[in-house]
Amino acid sequence: MNILITGAAQGIGKGVAEAFAKLGHTVIVTDKQQQLGKDVTEQLRTQGYDAHFYALDVANATQIEDVFAHVHAQLGAIDVLINNAGYAVWADPLTLSVDDFDAILQTNLRSVFLCAREAAKYMKDHDGGAIISMASMRAFMSEPHTEAYAASKGGIVALTHALAASFAPYNITVNCISPGWIETHDYAALRDIDHAQHFSNRVGHVEDIANMCVFLSAKENNFVNGQNITIDGGMTKKMIYEP
Repeated sequence: MNILITGAAQGIGKGVAEAFAKLGHTVIVTDKQQQLGKDVTEQLRTQGYDAHFYALDVANATQIEDVFAHVHAQLGAIDVLINNAGYAVWADPLTLSVDDFDAILQTNLRSVFLCAREAAKYMKDHDGGAIISMASMRAFMSEPHTEAYAASKGGIVALTHALAASFAPYNITVNCISPGWIETHDYAALRDIDHAQHFSNRVGHVEDIANMCVFLSAKENNFVNGQNITIDGGMTKKMIYEP
């Protein structure tokens, strides 16, 4: 299968790309950080995997259309889209600028719609496909000064079931994942108290998210559709009363 992943130059996106590559799929790495994206792609190729890089700023609607068209022309059908690109700005809502708010929604939320639309144009003529987007537990719970990010992630959850309804005639499943604490940098530096916040007794790995992406991409699992799937080690179900 051809797997296109946005924001795949690092973090969760990179881990997802590696997981699909190891299963023998063709991985299409996209990111606006071109050197990092090229490095990831070259690493995968060096290991014998089929990987391709396309520069893509998902805040740019024209770039999205162009990249999907080029991918389809050069590599064929897009079977799976992973909408992973996104970023956050922590800012007091009393001072958060309109430009910053809009930029976060364009990158995190609007891009999910635009990428899904472009992917679906090609998927519908090739026996369907799977679209998987990264939401967040911050769609459902918050810390202060996270309004723009929370709004973008909550929008992804709503957009997921709306797109699942619209794309059902084309055999395209649409789901999203809400990760909890997924450590993408120095896992060894985590403290015991960090792991103890989770029923699973550990902070999450990138592989925890990648494994679910693989599951949701499989046609035999297409009865999971229009869903938001929480992967947080049980942390958000834990009571916080002090003893």
